[in-house]
Amino acid sequence: MQFLHYGVPTTREKTWAGYVAELGVHITDPSADPFGIEWLKCDANSPMHEAIRTKPHVAFRVDDLDAAVAGKNILLAPMSPMPGMRIAFIEHEGAVIELCQTG
Repeated sequence: MQFLHYGVPTTREKTWAGYVAELGVHITDPSADPFGIEWLKCDANSPMHEAIRTKPHVAFRVDDLDAAVAGKNILLAPMSPMPGMRIAFIEHEGAVIELCQTG
């Protein structure tokens, strides 16, 4: 695994880098933040799990997303928010973890 970013839910307006309509979430570009923070703002009707909507998360790049989530407590099943990227969210001992596979 390789560290990607630290995700922080917010209700404040930011300079949004994208919007994932399927998840109802606005996101910033963590590479534009000096500390690698990705801010997330969920729409009121977002289908995102409550833990993702309210708790910070840490994100890691993995080589095989399906293997990485096998047997884990899945909060968001593997999905593709944009071409060439698959993500999933799991809960590990109360912590929210995002796993990302690219390519």
